[in-house]
This record gives sequence, C-alpha cells and structure tokens, in this order.
Amino acid sequence: MNKRIVILISGRGSNMQAIVERCAQEGWAADVVAVISNKPEASGLAWAAQQGIATAALNHKAFANREAFDAELAQEIDRHAPDVVVLAGFMRILTPSFVQHYQGRLLNIHPSLLPAFPGLHTHRKAIEAGCRVAGATVHFVTADLDHGPIVSQVVVPVSTTDDEDSLAARILVGEHRIYPQAVRWCVEGRLRIEGCRVHQLDGEAQCLML
Repeated sequence: MNKRIVILISGRGSNMQAIVERCAQEGWAADVVAVISNKPEASGLAWAAQQGIATAALNHKAFANREAFDAELAQEIDRHAPDVVVLAGFMRILTPSFVQHYQGRLLNIHPSLLPAFPGLHTHRKAIEAGCRVAGATVHFVTADLDHGPIVSQVVVPVSTTDDEDSLAARILVGEHRIYPQAVRWCVEGRLRIEGCRVHQLDGEAQCLML
C-alpha cells in the first residue's frame, strides 16, 4: 500500500510542486493525498487541485489563538491519514502539542544552513555576515523553531555580487533537489533518527554542493 503524504503551504508552493512532480516521475510507493494552506488565496492550492489532489484552506485569522488553529489543522490533516506531513513554505509557528502529534513524521525545509540563521531574512543575514557559502536544510521538526535532526543540506557559494534575490533563486534550485529526495527517503523508511543525527540507511549523500 502506498504511503500517504500531506503537504502544508502558505503561498505558491514551489517545493510542493517539486515533490508532487518527482513523486510521479520516479514512481514512488507514495501519493500526495492533500495540500492544505493557512491562506485561502495561496496560489499553490489551485495548482494542486489541477493535479487532482484534495485541497483545503484554514484561514488562521479566523481562530482565536494559535492553539485553536493548530487543533483544527490537525483534524484536517488526520482526515487524510498521513504517513508523512511536509511543510513547504508553511509560514506558521506550530505549537508544541501539534509538533508532538506528528513527531518523527513532520518535515520542514529552511533556507539556511541550520543551525545558522533560523527565522526570517536568512539570505540577507548570510550576506551581511560575510558568509562564503549559504544553502538550505531539510530537517525533522521539533518544538524549537527551525531546529531538529537534519536530514540533508544543499550548499551554495555566495558571490560578492549577490543580493537577497539572486542568492535566494540559486538556493531554491537546490531546495527543489534535496526536498523531494528527503521526502522519498522518509516515506520509504530509509532514514533512522539517533538523537540529533539522521542516518540515510543506504549511505546516500546527505549534502549536495551546487
């Protein structure tokens, strides 16, 4: 039986699209069964619907607090009985109880080489700090923002002529390569978490250099 993937987005969902496309192209033993957004206007919802994927929108502004929203979101996710829940540009800080509910099957991608530069404006921070390299990190989600066992990373050189937009564009290319791969490893049971470390059981590289 195919594993079931639910993806959460807040915008266009370019990483969501990369995962859906790679899942189909590579014939994973998995299906993206739903795409859910906290923003009804998120353009990624229309794209997912065009692929025949179930979609739903829960406007976080309609809820009294973060706990109420997360409780409703979990109910919507669980209707699809997911094996893996994937955050793909989902711009919400999740409550500890939500994270605990999906422990070990909740993945995120962050546009920095964690643990450096958690939070927002990561590309600006990397340039201002004089970093020679930047990148993105796929990790299992914990209650600490932008922390958790690292599955894979992509490393991108920072040019002296880079601005936020040019660096972000190059890193996004790498994100579209490592995130689908990490999701596939997860649904195929090819990852093992030991403390803060994640092992790829086939010995495949967990770092990509662009």
